[in-house]
This record gives sequence, structure tokens and C-alpha cells, in this order.
Amino acid sequence: MRGSNLTLTFGENLIYDNTSFIIEDNDKVGVVGVNGAGKTTLFKVILGVHELDSGKINNKKTVGYLPQEIIIEDESITVLEYLESGRPIKKLEIELEKLYIEAANDPTDKTLKKISRIQEKLEYYDCYKYENILLKIIENMDIDLDLIDMKLKDLSGGQKSKIAFARLLYSKSEILLLDEPTNHLDEKTRTYVENYLKNYKGMVLVISHDIKFLNNIVNKIMYINKTTKKITVYEGNYDTYKKKLELEQELKEKRIEKEEKEIKELQAFIKKAEQASQTNHALKKMGKDREKKLAKKLENLELREKKYNKLRLNIKPNREGSKIPVKINDITFNYEGKEPLYKNLSIQITNRERFLIVGENGVGKSTLLKLILGRLKPTNGNIWYGNKTDIAYYAQELELLDLNKTVLENIDKREYSEKELRTILGRFLFYGDDAFKKASVLSPGEKARLSLCKILLEKANLLILDEPTNHLDPETQKIIGENFKNYEGTIIVVSHNIDFIKQINIDRLLILPTGKITNYTDEKLEKFLKETKENKNIDKKKNKRVK
Repeated sequence: MRGSNLTLTFGENLIYDNTSFIIEDNDKVGVVGVNGAGKTTLFKVILGVHELDSGKINNKKTVGYLPQEIIIEDESITVLEYLESGRPIKKLEIELEKLYIEAANDPTDKTLKKISRIQEKLEYYDCYKYENILLKIIENMDIDLDLIDMKLKDLSGGQKSKIAFARLLYSKSEILLLDEPTNHLDEKTRTYVENYLKNYKGMVLVISHDIKFLNNIVNKIMYINKTTKKITVYEGNYDTYKKKLELEQELKEKRIEKEEKEIKELQAFIKKAEQASQTNHALKKMGKDREKKLAKKLENLELREKKYNKLRLNIKPNREGSKIPVKINDITFNYEGKEPLYKNLSIQITNRERFLIVGENGVGKSTLLKLILGRLKPTNGNIWYGNKTDIAYYAQELELLDLNKTVLENIDKREYSEKELRTILGRFLFYGDDAFKKASVLSPGEKARLSLCKILLEKANLLILDEPTNHLDPETQKIIGENFKNYEGTIIVVSHNIDFIKQINIDRLLILPTGKITNYTDEKLEKFLKETKENKNIDKKKNKRVK
């Protein structure tokens, strides 16, 4: 893939400025840059969604795309139907059958060439062994075979994301574009995906804040520089790129300092020449020469790398919470027509506790949070709240934002003036006219920051957090982890992010679907992950067929 002289603007914002790049057919490339640099935009240019102002990307290969936010147009179909649609085998077979009938009646060269092309496509898509290929992906992606016949609309957000990823891997596209692919993956599935992508016979471009993931799969890094609007491709993994970039920026800073010193000296000489007597022709002439030299230096002076603001988060409760903020009493819950997710589950949460809920996708982690919030009702049992319990909720799918409202309208609270709200938004990196953007146009990272802002304004003493680090860069993850560690209230959290879990000092651990509650240690979490992997392997050996 070759990008030549790319220039793109959105309104007054310049995204790319006459920049070029080359990626080889089997390269595995990490696409990096600060928020707003144009990473996801580049994917949309490759897909033909955005049109360049000038320049072009030469690509004749098939492209598969996994966006950050999974949108499935028809959720009424089954998981198996959706997965199978990743390769157009059935459609091609129907088309081929029609052509055979047509050729039997009138065997023209045109019809025979069409038959040949379709047969080549069917062979490319492994039409004789596609079922085994799909089954292997299903197994290795840890997709429960009980899900295969379910409708997509009945799945959790995490399950949909994993299934959309499996469908993409199955699609056998020549180029894969992956935007934050590890958001919903547990450790075992991540390991499989890493190995799959490393050995993929095609090009992979991946946007990810997961440095470990990038280091494990990429052989090149594509850096989009928001300051210069240029794209540079570096050989090596993420760590290698960072060392090269830091050295480049250090040398660049030295060059700029040297040029700035020379510019000051030229300006001083020119000023001296201007103040000289009109009869001092030699000095006047030298001053004119220096003016030309100064103009050239100013024109060619490199841009200093811009330092971007960091999110500032300081969540504080408005009042001390109850000694027992929430108590779950013998609850049982099942969705209509489904087996119970929990039976007689009891939990007593204590004030300022850090309580972690873990389990595979689909075992009911997010559902339990919604039961605690009162958004769902238990089939049996009840949930009791302390009289001083104030709750704030961070939703995994960011669905608490009203996409039809602006950023400012989403956080509008009577006790704050507009000026105060605009100041608070600035702490979450929403400046100026950003306040009047519709939430629907925000990136997932921006939506995540806005959701955190809403939590700040609630001043609650019980935070219920569902995958709060998804969509956020590593630096922001550390910032919110540090804040939650020091938060003077209670936290109930669902998270796959091991570094974040360790950072916030978890007290106890609930393991689903068993319902086992234990005091937290890093060793216990690692033991749970290991046992989950072993149990999955046993289950796979027992059942080797797709229903």
C-alpha cells in the first residue's frame, strides 16, 4: 500500500499536509499518534469513507475493518449466520449455479470467464474446508458454542465485540484494519489473537493503546505527527519506535535551539545596521544581506513539538457513605427463557471497599452492575442500599450519553453555571467550541472522557465502573487509576485491564459464574485466569462441533 502526497482538511483543521508512506504486503503495522492526530481518519480514507483534498492511496486489495464501536446492521440474525457472512461463499455458490445453467443453454466465452473467476474466488475462500476454519476460530476466540444459535440482539456488548472480531479474522481479507481490538479481550483470547495476527498472510494495520499488544505483533510503526501533519514509518516494534522518536525529537530540539540562537544574532545585527549612519554603506549592505538570510531561516525553521494537555481528574464524594453502601441478599436472576446467571447470590459491600467482579464474556458481570443500579430487577431476592449511598455509574458501552445533545448539555447540572461547566470540561480536554459538539460526533476516547466528567459532577460515594479504561490512552489510564486508588468512597468494578486492577488496590474478588468471593491478591487473580484457560480447554475437547 502506498500513500502519495496526502493532504486532508476538516473545516479549518489540517489533518495531513502533503505526506506519503509505503507499507509492504505482509507488514504488521501499529498506527500511533496523540488523540486527534488522524489515526482513525486514515482508516476511513483507506476504506473510501473520507475523500482526500489531494494525493491518493494506491490499494487494490480487499480490506476488512474492525471499528472501536461495533455496529451490526441486522441484529436479528444468529451468531452463526453473522460469522458465516464473513466469507461470501454461499452468495458465490448461488451465482455460480446460475452461471452453470446459463452456460448449458449458451456457453459463451463471457459466461465461461465469469465461471472461472467465481471458481477462483471460491478456492481463495477455502470453500471445501471453510466450516473447519470457522470452527477453529470460534474455539480459539473462546466463543461459547451455546451462543452460536442465539440472535445477535441477545448478546452482551463484550460478546458482540468478540464475535465481530472473529468474523473479521474469518473474512480472509488481504488487509486488516483494527481500531483498538483488545478492548473486550481476556488474556487467553488476546494470546490467540496476537499469534494469529503475527502469522497472518496479509497486511495488518492496528490502532491500539495497548503497548504490550503492539510490541508482540508489529514489525513497523506508522507515526502520525499532529504537529507537523506528516506520517513517518519506523522499522521495529513500539519500544524501538519510541527510542528512535525520542532521539529524533532530542536532535530536533537542539537544531531548533541552534537556529533560534542564529536568528537572534541576525536580528541584532540587522537592528545595528538599521541604526547605522546612512554613509556607512558597507554596514547597510551587510544588513540587507542578513535580512535575506533571516527571512530564509524563519521560513525554514522547524516546528517545535507541541506538548498536549493531560486529563485532570479529581473525583471526590459530596459526603461520607454508609458503613454498608449496598447489600445483595440471596438474588437469583435470569433473562426470559434463559438459565439463571446467579442463584442465591449474596454480597455485602463495606464503605471505601474496592470490589472487583471477574468472569468470561456473557457470564453476567455487566448484568450484575445493572441489578445493583436498579436498572434490572432480580427474579428472587433483593438489593438493599445504605441511607447515605450516592451512586455514579460508568457504562462499558458509553450508553449513558445522549448522542443528540451537545457535550455541554450532557453534563448540564443546575448547581453549576455555564462558566463553571466549561472550566470543568477543559480539565477533560474539551476546549472552546468543543462544548457545542454533538456527542454523536465524538470519538470513543472523547465519549469516555465525557462519561468520566459526568461521574466527577455526581460527587457520589459509590462508583460502579464497567470497563472504565476502554478507549483511553495509557497515560490517561494511569491518571484515572491513580485517582480511583485515592478516591474516598466505594468502588465496584468490572475490568479486564490487569495493570489498572493492580493500581487501584482491590480488596475482594467475585468470580462469576461460580459466585465465589475471596480476598484479593495478584496471585489469586492469576490463578483464576489460569483455571479459566484450563477449563475452556477441557470444554473444547468435550464438544468439537458447531450446533
